[in-house]
Amino acid sequence: MSEIIEALNQLEKERNISKDVLLEAIERSLKTACKKDFNTDENITVSLDRETGECHVYAAKEVVDEVENPSFQISLSQAKMLNRRYEIGDTVNVEITTKNFGRIAAQRARNVIVQAINENERAAIYDHFHMKEKDVVTGIVERQVGDSVNVSLDDKTEALLKPSEMIEGETYERGDRIKLYVTEVKKTNKGPKIVVSRTHPELVKRLFEKEVTEIADGVVEIKSFCREAGSRSKIAVWSNDENVDAVGACVGVNGDRVNAVVADLNGEKIDIVPWSENPAEFIYNALSPSDVEDVSVDLDEKSAFVVVPDTQLSLAIGKKGQNARLAARLTGFKIDIKSETQAKEAGIQYIFDDDEYYDEDEYYDDDEYYDEEEYNEEKNEADDTLEENFDENEADSEDDSEE
Repeated sequence: MSEIIEALNQLEKERNISKDVLLEAIERSLKTACKKDFNTDENITVSLDRETGECHVYAAKEVVDEVENPSFQISLSQAKMLNRRYEIGDTVNVEITTKNFGRIAAQRARNVIVQAINENERAAIYDHFHMKEKDVVTGIVERQVGDSVNVSLDDKTEALLKPSEMIEGETYERGDRIKLYVTEVKKTNKGPKIVVSRTHPELVKRLFEKEVTEIADGVVEIKSFCREAGSRSKIAVWSNDENVDAVGACVGVNGDRVNAVVADLNGEKIDIVPWSENPAEFIYNALSPSDVEDVSVDLDEKSAFVVVPDTQLSLAIGKKGQNARLAARLTGFKIDIKSETQAKEAGIQYIFDDDEYYDEDEYYDDDEYYDEEEYNEEKNEADDTLEENFDENEADSEDDSEE
């Protein structure tokens, strides 16, 4: 067993696995092994020398006149052969050996060590990826498992990409490198389970944070963002330095930064708009690429009425209402869009005045824009309003403006 001690010393040094903890585990394992020979381990003690690895097994037996249960009792005459001081009722620790005990002990020790190494590796993997939870990682597609896809994150770690977290229409071939958002890391008996996503709205935000140095440095902030995965995303950005253009920083020279993110998202369109404290101005920006004539807001109802040129109605609403829907999520306002003609026919008068709509204390809340728990509820509420508006306007608008 001396080689076992050497192995334990090495594990303690290289992997920081406690030698004493492993020795105690080996002793418990050997005690369980003795149960096969004695039908019980209640009176069995295993002692493993911490330096030499020598192993001794003792059975605690009561000294009696007449032995009825040899596993728990020893005769007085036998006890006195061990020590003449023993008397009836005393307890004697009798060293015992079992058939092939040395081989069994070595095998048990090796099993404990292997298990400890595996558990240590699992704990290290869990700790490493738990720190990456809610962050972006790069994975390599390994294989299809039912409707899900296993993705390799490193030599020893795989993550699970569920169907619900896949971008609709996106295909994954073995060897493909893809960017993933880590939604959850949890412990299981088989090791850490890492769940990743290609559809999570935070994926877009994290990709920009890694691509744009001004965001990493805190000069530019992503104030709000929303996404319809695989189709289009919108992000609203703000610069803390008047000399730095927030939108320009995210776009990059010749569009290199935004194009890198678009490539990571397999061609998903991304609108980058300036964020504003003024809700009317923010909604105006959020409806990009459409021109807007007028925005009036109701702060109490968190709703907005928007007038756009007749030729821009389809563009403002977007294909199947997408542009208006995303603008509503980005700003947190329900948005009703009308063309100039529709507004006039309805007798609606409008005058664009920024100051009329804005009260900073009443309106602005830094945490208001994106709350993951409230995201779906707000999304559905905005969608209902926009679908009604879209149905009403679709017949009057010319087909097919660009999204």
